[in-house]
Amino acid sequence: MMTVQMTCPECESSIEVYPDKNAEKAQCDVCNHVVNVKFDDNHEQSVLKDCPCCGRKDFYQQKDFNRKIGVTLFIIASIASIWTYGVSFIVLYAADFFLFKKLRYVAVCYKCNTIFRGAKNINEIYGYDHEMNDRIIYADHDFGGKPLHSGH
Repeated sequence: MMTVQMTCPECESSIEVYPDKNAEKAQCDVCNHVVNVKFDDNHEQSVLKDCPCCGRKDFYQQKDFNRKIGVTLFIIASIASIWTYGVSFIVLYAADFFLFKKLRYVAVCYKCNTIFRGAKNINEIYGYDHEMNDRIIYADHDFGGKPLHSGH
């Protein structure tokens, strides 16, 4: 089953829910802020066509890895390289390669950064596109789920 992880606009905590077309709101467990959601049959069947939080159809896929952990590991490897003469970077590279092979893909909404785990149609969603992101975030462009360039 697909899970939906959104960010609370008040306290920036994570709100994780399962799609339910009867649900109209999701509540933050930390600050009790209520977020409007709109799930449909596709969401309940783990098919991602539109975002239940912002209604947009523009998503990208990426590996399900926490970026903060990645940066922290790089900093640790950098500091350790003083004593390991760079061997810590080789260990980090090997760990990164292993994780890259093992981790699954998630879909992310360009507009509101909601994360979708377990979407059955993840292979239909393209990778991240910087130009699309900038047009959506800074000019509120709506691509309607179509890729920016036909070469994708």
